[in-house]
Amino acid sequence: MKQFRYLALLFLGLTLSVQSYAQKTAAPQNWQHLDNEKDGYYGVSTDKAYNELLKGKEGKKVVVAVIDSGSDVTHDDLKGVLWTNKGEIAGNGIDDDNNGYIDDVHGWSFLGYKGVNVLEETLELTRLYASYTKEFEGKDLKKLSRKEKKDYKEYQKIKAAFEEERNSTQEQYDQYKSMIHGVVRNYNLIAAYLDKDDFKYNDLKSITSMDHIIQDGKTNFSMILQGDTTISADLIINNIKNRGEKVDNYFTEKLDYNLNPDWAPRADVGYKDSDLKDFNYGSNVYLAGGAENGHGSHCAGIIAAERNNDIGMDGVAGNVEIMTIRAVPNGDEHDRDIAAAMRYAADNGAQIISMSYGKSYSYDKDAVDAAIKYAIKKGVLFVHAAGNDGKDIDKENNFPNVKNSKSNAKAWIEVGASSWKTGEDLPAVFSNYGKKSVDLFAPGVDIYSTVPMNDYDTYSGTSMATPVVAGVAAVVMSYYPDLSAKQVKKILMKSVTELKDLDVKLPNDRRDGEVKKVKFGTLSVSGGIVNLYNALKLAEKE
Repeated sequence: MKQFRYLALLFLGLTLSVQSYAQKTAAPQNWQHLDNEKDGYYGVSTDKAYNELLKGKEGKKVVVAVIDSGSDVTHDDLKGVLWTNKGEIAGNGIDDDNNGYIDDVHGWSFLGYKGVNVLEETLELTRLYASYTKEFEGKDLKKLSRKEKKDYKEYQKIKAAFEEERNSTQEQYDQYKSMIHGVVRNYNLIAAYLDKDDFKYNDLKSITSMDHIIQDGKTNFSMILQGDTTISADLIINNIKNRGEKVDNYFTEKLDYNLNPDWAPRADVGYKDSDLKDFNYGSNVYLAGGAENGHGSHCAGIIAAERNNDIGMDGVAGNVEIMTIRAVPNGDEHDRDIAAAMRYAADNGAQIISMSYGKSYSYDKDAVDAAIKYAIKKGVLFVHAAGNDGKDIDKENNFPNVKNSKSNAKAWIEVGASSWKTGEDLPAVFSNYGKKSVDLFAPGVDIYSTVPMNDYDTYSGTSMATPVVAGVAAVVMSYYPDLSAKQVKKILMKSVTELKDLDVKLPNDRRDGEVKKVKFGTLSVSGGIVNLYNALKLAEKE
């Protein structure tokens, strides 16, 4: 899952005032563990729980499957908490435990198929567009059957949505390049006019030239610097240049891969979305893309990075084994891969499945629903990210979901993201929400965690909030192992830090400047933020 749908706009420093950019208060590191009463932040009270409720107690190991982009199994903060398949002998090229997967020592990747290891993928919208286009290409539309007419009507909707997304992305990219070019050009012109390597706000006052180009540059940088006499224009330019490569990569990847109907990385080796009876494919490559592919590692660390080892950061859960399942590429996941990943996790002992991904379209929801039902029957608790589009998913789709199954919903937790800020800024500006569809919120802004190459970084998204909840659930299961998945969800829902009556800003992309106020309780079923301390106290009473 993309951390933000409009990632490029958030990367662009010019969308922020310089004053807010320079003076922004940083989030406390590891704030997700803090307690509101003690620390003043709506974390999940992890530290308080361990210090007051769990001190001297021993829990049982809980296996948490992280279905994501893969994870760095060599990371110093993760290698000690990995799930290990005791029935498999590493590296011998044999399926020792006869589970259908060769050398699946720490998990599996469903993005490897007959020697092809997938990194970049299309959006599901793109795949549907390509499939429908092929189906109706060259057909006489006057001779369509009743079913074909129904499909063609759907194709028209898909085509319109695809073309709108493609054109919008190209337009944003062109605007971005034009904006960057203009700002850098203005900087160079003003610096040359002033005969300085750099300049500040007060230097602009000395510009007397009536040349309209120089005047435009003066006006633009006056707006950018906003009267702050301490910040140099060079700082702004360096900020733009540092972020520029990431922004450019975001757009080019989206246009070259995500929205490219000709891109099909597994087509030449016979991969078919419709082949839903074959789940025994893939490889044991736990991470692809190296340092750039940190999403899955980040999620794994939030759940279970080794606690109290004096390096990096601490995960929420201490008695956890992380099962690494790679099924989420840079683009939309395939339903076939997700269904296979869910079944693998359930068959190999996972008690919780953490899923920080989602999409607006689904090729075969029934196949994923069947896998969810299969796993829940084996006692699995699902924890899923609500998404980062700032939209109401009561009204709009975010797959996978359990909207059509009350039974499955009892063991499924849909998670929105909260910020370390209190008051009206509590909900993350990007977080999806839904009074019926989102169960609870959890810390998901400026979360520091593990990334590949023994490193750490700060990410934001419902992707980060989801492993926080998975970690909380794992602690409850560890110390109260007789509780079922459905009971654990019920406990987490009833023990939230309840903030139903808090007036907050409604999450949305806010590019148009619109800010709407709502009650926090309208954004989720529980109207609160998950809390480990409260959950453990409630579990003790069950």
